[in-house]
Amino acid sequence: MVNQKSATAEIGFSHEDFAALLDKYDYHFSPGDIVAGTVFSIEPRGALIDIGAKTAAYIPIQEMSINRVDAPEEVLQSNETREFFILTDENEDGQLTLSIRRIEYMRAWERVRQLQAEDATVRSQVFATNRGGALVRIEGLRGFIPGSHISTRKPKEDLVGEELPLKFLEVDEDRNRLVLSHRRALVERKMNRLEVGEVVIGSVRGIKPYGAFIDIGGVSGLLHISEISHEHIDTPHSVFNVNDEIKVMIIDLDAERGRISLSTKQLEPEPGDMIRNRDRVYDMAEEMAAKYREQQKAKQQGEVAQAAPAAAAEATEEDAMEIPDAMEIPDAVEIPDAVEIPDAVEIPEAALPSAQE
Repeated sequence: MVNQKSATAEIGFSHEDFAALLDKYDYHFSPGDIVAGTVFSIEPRGALIDIGAKTAAYIPIQEMSINRVDAPEEVLQSNETREFFILTDENEDGQLTLSIRRIEYMRAWERVRQLQAEDATVRSQVFATNRGGALVRIEGLRGFIPGSHISTRKPKEDLVGEELPLKFLEVDEDRNRLVLSHRRALVERKMNRLEVGEVVIGSVRGIKPYGAFIDIGGVSGLLHISEISHEHIDTPHSVFNVNDEIKVMIIDLDAERGRISLSTKQLEPEPGDMIRNRDRVYDMAEEMAAKYREQQKAKQQGEVAQAAPAAAAEATEEDAMEIPDAMEIPDAVEIPDAVEIPDAVEIPEAALPSAQE
């Protein structure tokens, strides 16, 4: 039997030396660090993770995913190695608290910022509604659709469980705000098939003091009171009723704001026809729309023609400011005999004025 003291002496490495070596190579972990860890024990409401610290770190079930988790086994498996976020510093027992949810949260915001930059359309299912609008999840983050940006005739409560196309209105991680628009997504899709100057048939969906909202194929456009007729109108109620079917012309498509502007005024053969002879307006709608398009085309050509002389004058001015190849000395300048003129005068480029100076 080998004596323990003699073995220690032969090896030259005591338990104290081993502990000191562990301390020497013990890494310092700070909250906010992302580290690799291996699952070595799954518990009912969490799991123990080996990240190389003296004491096993712990991840509670509520930190295992950005989504709801009922059991740790839904996310983690024994001996699985993956990334963990250090959530808190060591407690009194020297144990760190970890999170996967925080990593998913950071990457989700990065992804939605990218989607917003690309002006992408995303699809998501409504999981709840409230007085202000509807709630959805995008990349695991909770998003809000304001009621004014929900473009459907259904009551908001009936939208739960329905998948909607959406565009981003606001992405603000600092304020934890993710706001989306259903209306803008529909308008953009509809806009791909619409053109300014086009006549469409719509239904009066709502009437306000400032105009009427017209449903044109599932999206809403505004017929402003100033675009109803060339003659003055006190209120849109004097011209339209809800559910009236009317012909309107598209005068503006604003994809970024998700708005379609409409007009019947531009379709009037004579000022006031929308008030006194609406049928005539509808009968001649295509003809009047064609005239409107010609006027807009001529207007654009005129703007281009006006811009051309200005551009030419600007180019001439730039040409006039160019530096000549040779510097001329005017005859009126007398050069004293004592001054010798070299055969060639080199002017460094840095000393020459630029064309913009």
